[in-house]
Amino acid sequence: MDYKRVMVKVSGERLAGAEGREATGKILEMVSLTEIADELIALRAQDVQVAVVVGAGNILRGSEIAATGIEAATAHQMGMLGIVINALALQSVIEGKGVPCRVLSALSIDNVCEPYIKRRAERHLEKGRIVICAAGTGNPFFTSDTAGALRAIELGADMLIKATKVDGIYDKDPAKHTDAVHQPTMTYKDVLVGDLKVMDGTAIALCREHGLPLMVCKAGELVAAVSGTAKATIVR
Repeated sequence: MDYKRVMVKVSGERLAGAEGREATGKILEMVSLTEIADELIALRAQDVQVAVVVGAGNILRGSEIAATGIEAATAHQMGMLGIVINALALQSVIEGKGVPCRVLSALSIDNVCEPYIKRRAERHLEKGRIVICAAGTGNPFFTSDTAGALRAIELGADMLIKATKVDGIYDKDPAKHTDAVHQPTMTYKDVLVGDLKVMDGTAIALCREHGLPLMVCKAGELVAAVSGTAKATIVR
């Protein structure tokens, strides 16, 4: 593969099952956790250093909790703690398969996991450990998408990968339009002008400003997409 180090963005909803929490009624679903772990391990086996950022949509989203009346910054901190829960669950499954994995949190929870320190994260990656960057950016009002872009840039990743329910970006919603056309490559300007909901605007702006390529691929086809044998969209 052409990539030495990648950052993979995993949605929290996927940890609840392929169809999400509303369909399964679960916060964490072992089949999905195992599938995600297997994908990350398979990517690592291709001599690629793998870092991961996970969301917390299966537990709670700060913006949704804030809408209930809880103070907004506190609500977002609750969401960051939800990310830590997911990161620990994923770490447990990965290590249960005999692969070293470390959770590094942007919030200080020293009795549970290591603090996020750039050089420490780089050292773990260089030693072949899968690194899960937890607790978002450590600041309220930033999404896990933005955390993924920020950590990818900070750690010098060659690419940010977002695995979704579809195999890339289309000119229109393929779930609603049978004539939707797959876009193998796009520019960040295309994404911004078209108001495509690939990632939030801050994440897209960060990637564009720092020249970080973004790959959008189908969950379950991560290794094939990175190796160029499965459909995906590359945004540059």
